[in-house]
Amino acid sequence: MKLLAYASIKLTLLLILGILIGYTFQIPIKYCFGFLLCCFAILGYFFIRKADKTLKFKLVAGITVIFIGMFSFLQSQSIQYDHYFKKVQKTEFPLLQVKITDVLKPNAFSQNYVAEVLMADGKKTIGKILINQSTDSIHNTFQVDDELFIKSKISPINPPLNPHQFNFKEYMGHLGVHHSLKLSLENFTVLPNPSKTLIGYAQQVRSNIIKKLENEDFGREQLSIIRALLLGERTTISEDTYSNYVDAGAVHILAVSGLHVGILLMLIQFVLRPLNRLPYGKKIVLFLTLILLWAFAFIAGLSPSIIRACAMFTFVAYAMYMNRPSNSFNILALSMFFILLVINPNLLFQVGFQMSYAAVFAIVWIYPLLQKWWFPKNRIIRYLWQLLSVSIAAQLGVLPISLFYFHQFPGLFFISNLLIVPFLGLILGMGMIIIVLSLVEKSSSSLIWMYNEVIGLMNKIVSWVANQETFLFKSISFDEMQLTLGYLVIGSLVFAFSKTNYRRIMLFLGFLLMFQTYTIYKEFEAGSKSETIILHQVKNSVLFDKNGNMLKVLTVDSTRLKRLVDNYIVQERIDQTRYLPVKNSYLIYDKSLQIIDSAGVYLPTNTNTIFLLTKSPKINRNVLFKKLILKKLLRMAATTLVLSQTGNKLVYNIKSHFIIQVKWDFTD
Repeated sequence: MKLLAYASIKLTLLLILGILIGYTFQIPIKYCFGFLLCCFAILGYFFIRKADKTLKFKLVAGITVIFIGMFSFLQSQSIQYDHYFKKVQKTEFPLLQVKITDVLKPNAFSQNYVAEVLMADGKKTIGKILINQSTDSIHNTFQVDDELFIKSKISPINPPLNPHQFNFKEYMGHLGVHHSLKLSLENFTVLPNPSKTLIGYAQQVRSNIIKKLENEDFGREQLSIIRALLLGERTTISEDTYSNYVDAGAVHILAVSGLHVGILLMLIQFVLRPLNRLPYGKKIVLFLTLILLWAFAFIAGLSPSIIRACAMFTFVAYAMYMNRPSNSFNILALSMFFILLVINPNLLFQVGFQMSYAAVFAIVWIYPLLQKWWFPKNRIIRYLWQLLSVSIAAQLGVLPISLFYFHQFPGLFFISNLLIVPFLGLILGMGMIIIVLSLVEKSSSSLIWMYNEVIGLMNKIVSWVANQETFLFKSISFDEMQLTLGYLVIGSLVFAFSKTNYRRIMLFLGFLLMFQTYTIYKEFEAGSKSETIILHQVKNSVLFDKNGNMLKVLTVDSTRLKRLVDNYIVQERIDQTRYLPVKNSYLIYDKSLQIIDSAGVYLPTNTNTIFLLTKSPKINRNVLFKKLILKKLLRMAATTLVLSQTGNKLVYNIKSHFIIQVKWDFTD
């Protein structure tokens, strides 16, 4: 199938290109708007001259769509406007009026919220802010649409302090949030009777449903899965249970997205099928289908993922009404174009959006080829093969993205999908019935017991698959270039599989060779690299000494380092790891590093000594300052430093972590 034969696919690709250009180069919006107006004027000229079918018109139309993508992205970035709240504030501690728009998942230290800043120091503003409420100061939590007056210092969201950590600053930036503030017991006031939004009403309905479900006789783990499965509420799932779903390749079941909405669409179409016999029956079915789809989105809280999925399947439902199911790529492209242009262009940079469309695109492309390759005559075998084909196609579609973001691959994904996905429609249907019965207070204890057992059985299946660690491939190093080459390899393989000939096979082998060559080069590069890092961690001393593929971790407390070490091992392609205790001194060529702990003991020094203070030692700092070669006082887990070797000189620079591009003498 020639995908570029569809105009919608061309337009969507050009729109994505424009968004990427706007993201990369950050062109001033006024210039982008000016170029866009010029493009529209040229298109109007061609149209008046009836030259709208010429190559020049098509070229200008393509450029126009690119500028539309750029403008769409730039206008969604509130930080660039003059009335952005940070630019409006008059004092260091401005008085802000904010409206809660999202409640984030809590952690061990805090509860976070995303809020829209309505006013700053008495002036109307725009922009979103991250509100951090520490667990020590939580006397009451907030809901969507709550409004507060807050007097607090505004700080930018910081980048990660250690190498290869999750970049929370970048993640929040893609959500349009660049600054944060902290709540205390004294610096805020809750406004009575705040105005309500549609999302606020949806969240309130979902909260009422959750309260009704909590009154039923569900197990704790079962209830947390039910809340995720039906309502998109994953905050109560235990870490062990969530890890099991990830390791089993079934985590998509917990995210209310395309899979759930697609199954729900099929259920609705099945139930409403008799209405097709009525006059205007197809229109009635379409109308009711869309109402029920968006009603489900409403009770699921109108989260971005569910809005995205419902928007996509709205186009699918319309295509089914028009009886044009063969144009699946066209439908996908139209839905993506609509979502990125109308809803939010920032969705392009979110993992959920990328994986959803990659999976659906792969299913639409690869599934028919697998069915054409083998079509069993036995109905049971055919049904199982269809399920397996869908699972294989979806996994191929998301494989490079999954390896890039999560660095693991569940080898038994097909088992969990074969055992759960066929019954997911029944599970969703039963769940919807239970929700309705709970709301009207007519719930059945036998139905509750049955549903509780079904969810419990699903958890046991997932747990069993996840515990087959032999088939779970973790810590897979995968960077941006491998992501690109990976999709080229998969695409060329499917291309050759659809119609085998010499040119297509050679194309696949060429991309495979490029992927292998690049991977070997990265392994060689990692093996020849040496560096030493002093990491940032509160109440702990941590040093990484990397020598090729060997990593030595020097630390006081190794129990808190799993995530830091795992991330570094994956990104730096480490083969061996050793844990060693931190000593008081180390040698860096002709220079020495002395670590001064709470004992405050250090050796006589010369000009080739660097000091590192940890555990708040009680020493005379004025005396010590005079002995410091760099005239900088470092605090472990507070301030960090970068050192690199340039010729015979040791060059330093304060940065987010401490890297020494020279060989240290770390002896046992």
